[in-house]
Amino acid sequence: MPKNKVVLTNPRRSLISALNSKVDAILVIATFALVVFGLVMIASAGIARSMAVYEEPYYFFIHQFLYGFLPGVVVWFIFQKLDYHIWQKIAFPFFLITIILLIVVFIPGIGTTFKGAQRWINLGGLSFQPAELCKLSLIIYLAAWLTSNRLVPQKSGEKGQRITASINGFLGFIFILGLLGLLIMKQPDMGTLGIIVVIACLMYFISGARFVFLLSLLGGGVFSFWVMVKAAPYRMDRLVSFLNPSADPQGNSYQINQALIALGSGGIKGVGLGHGRQKFNYLPEPVGDSIFAILGEELGLVGCVFLISLFLVLAWRGFTIAKNSPDEFGKLLATGINTWFVFQAFINIAAISALIPLTGVPLPFVSYGGTALIFSMGAMGILLNISKQMIRK
Repeated sequence: MPKNKVVLTNPRRSLISALNSKVDAILVIATFALVVFGLVMIASAGIARSMAVYEEPYYFFIHQFLYGFLPGVVVWFIFQKLDYHIWQKIAFPFFLITIILLIVVFIPGIGTTFKGAQRWINLGGLSFQPAELCKLSLIIYLAAWLTSNRLVPQKSGEKGQRITASINGFLGFIFILGLLGLLIMKQPDMGTLGIIVVIACLMYFISGARFVFLLSLLGGGVFSFWVMVKAAPYRMDRLVSFLNPSADPQGNSYQINQALIALGSGGIKGVGLGHGRQKFNYLPEPVGDSIFAILGEELGLVGCVFLISLFLVLAWRGFTIAKNSPDEFGKLLATGINTWFVFQAFINIAAISALIPLTGVPLPFVSYGGTALIFSMGAMGILLNISKQMIRK
């Protein structure tokens, strides 16, 4: 009768395997804390406008919950289950679809204009903003492009050159960024364009770009900014309002002055959730890019610090995942996604606090917008999947 075989396992290898399949609980908690925090603030900040426009006090909250949160959770759940390498395979068609949608925005009868901006596609009563999809698809495409083209063949017998170190790679990067830039500027959407440019340039830098190329991008960016400000007087007005908020308090400086009043009246603990006054037709866009001011008024410095702490936790986990990603594609993908949320949050909070000119950029996970929330949740699902496969030390 044969003896029973004893199978010896490596405890260290088993532990590493178990850790690698572990869900990043901190990332999940921080993400859903931001989303829930956003729903609560939308319910409070949107009461006045909901009653005035829709005769329903919680219209914005209900709409965000049904058309942003619920589908966002479904997308998040699916994406965190999918192996992130699948995005590398479909990066180009995904990016191509985004380009087509950005063009469709300008087709009469399909594209919708609101306050002079043509940024939405309206089909069957449902509005969709392709610029939000653009952020995610660009991150995926750049990560795939920079990874799959690591080396550019040289002459026979010579060593290949990295794509980011070659002039052809630089010109290709400029073409991709320029194409998106033209379509987004046509809408126009300066805030989204700025975020996309920063994300793309950081990913390009992380992938090993030459310093001279980065200097060229910086110089081109400064020149382009100057041209865009000169081309549209309202951008110059925003810059003047930032430099001197008291110059036109009832005109160009109205929003930033009302935002500062809201933040200042909140004090340390705030006036109480739901008891803010600035949302009652004083502060423009209370559920949009001005929601941080309402938060500061109602929850005070304590609420602001709590929200900023959540974004700092998100930044910490995101860059930890990028640093320990199992491959270059995962590293660039995680870097792009994390930069998106951290930089956009910084821009929104800094603008509302009068640290930079107003940009009209919403606060990620918090501001009203179903399209933005769905794609943000999807991006966090991808980041979570990378974290499951990252190398833990």
